[in-house]
Amino acid sequence: MQPTTPTPWPVFTGGWHEYRRNWGWFLALGLISIILGLIALVDSVAATIVSMIFFGWVLLFAGIVEAVYTFRHWHSGHVFLHSLNAVLSIVVGLMLLGYPLAGALVMTLLLAAYFTVAGIFRIIAVLSLRPPQWGWAVVSGIITLILGILVWAQWPVSGLWIIGLFIGIHLIFAGWTEVMLAFAARTLPAETV
Repeated sequence: MQPTTPTPWPVFTGGWHEYRRNWGWFLALGLISIILGLIALVDSVAATIVSMIFFGWVLLFAGIVEAVYTFRHWHSGHVFLHSLNAVLSIVVGLMLLGYPLAGALVMTLLLAAYFTVAGIFRIIAVLSLRPPQWGWAVVSGIITLILGILVWAQWPVSGLWIIGLFIGIHLIFAGWTEVMLAFAARTLPAETV
């Protein structure tokens, strides 16, 4: 008796059938994401403002939900923390809705600080540990550090467009991934489905 060979997609057993059957929807979703990403790249200032307004609404809604939870479970403990979280979410959400450009400036400054610190940390950690293929990790850390420095050097002007640019790049790559996965699912042989 010969041993059976594993299927090429063992993790997705059963799931590829649905994915293959609906590959057109995933293709459409990927194409829409690419188009939206290109629009965000063309007008990154508008994309930045829209993202801040969207984020403001998300925070406002989350704060309201947290407040309702706090009042419904008043005696369950941690009331102060839940109340503080609700108030902060509502206040920051309202501030982003009222002043989306100021919110974008603050977010960009935080992104610049994050990229700078993360790049330095990654470089130091990789040089200290020297894992396999450590050169690529150092390059990644250097790129992250340079990105942080570039965003920081252009601040506050970069606050108007950098978030929209990042969103556009993300949408394009996420959309391209969906398109490629849709084509891969469409071409799977019937026995792997």
